[in-house]
Amino acid sequence: MSDLKKILVSLPDNLLKEVDEIIAVEKINRSEFVRKAMKLYIREKRRIEMRDKMKKGYQEMAEINARLAEMCFDADNEQQQKYEESLGELEI
Repeated sequence: MSDLKKILVSLPDNLLKEVDEIIAVEKINRSEFVRKAMKLYIREKRRIEMRDKMKKGYQEMAEINARLAEMCFDADNEQQQKYEESLGELEI
């Protein structure tokens, strides 16, 4: 931790009290708590962004797959009709 910068943070009393209770239990100082909280926030934010991107991608793929299935269904129906017509011609 050789390249540390100092910052000044303002907190409401009740939040600071909660933080101090946690650091007393975990036997860490406020700076370490803030570093951990910031890392946790950044990691969680990235996880949420990744989940949202994946959700969007899956939704786009679902739309593409539905269009492909519709196209194939139409092609199958067309082939089925041709096949049935050819069978009808054999019966005559």
